[in-house]
Amino acid sequence: MTVTREPRLDEPPPGETTRRPAGSGPVDFDGLYHAHFRSLTVQLTAYCGDLAQAQDMVQEAFCRAFARWSRVSRYDDPVAWIRRVAWNLATSRWRRVRTAQAWLHRQREEHVPGPGPDRVALTAALADLPANQRRAVVLHYLADLSVAQIAAQEDVPEGTVKSWLHRGRAALAAKLTTTNEVNHHD
Repeated sequence: MTVTREPRLDEPPPGETTRRPAGSGPVDFDGLYHAHFRSLTVQLTAYCGDLAQAQDMVQEAFCRAFARWSRVSRYDDPVAWIRRVAWNLATSRWRRVRTAQAWLHRQREEHVPGPGPDRVALTAALADLPANQRRAVVLHYLADLSVAQIAAQEDVPEGTVKSWLHRGRAALAAKLTTTNEVNHHD
């Protein structure tokens, strides 16, 4: 009784060898392609985890071999050259994906909570101040500039800056007190 079996994916069909005997004639590209495309695809699928990508990389390796066929066909093992090219393509693709993912990770937006009610009230109160008072308050309390520095920047006397600060603080206090009273009664 003769037992026949289907050829395995990782071995060439019966009667065909991967290596060429020394001094034999040129290798037939079509025959090599049909004998090894499937097994190379299986190997690369196991390596990269994606059948479609493995097929694309093996196809690209065969295209590169075909473009250099006059030289590749004389190698002792043309399939080894094609396999190496396919594996190099897979490795290069993996590196590009890893680099892209690292870049995307660095570009990811960080979500921060919105401003609290106090911040909203302060921003609204500042917006209601006249521009010169608002500038003086922001420069003094947020930019930490002295009265003399603000006066020099705004090209006004120090007394004017003191007046702006006094009026701005008074207007903010009145506005924020009113806002707090409204919020506490709700």
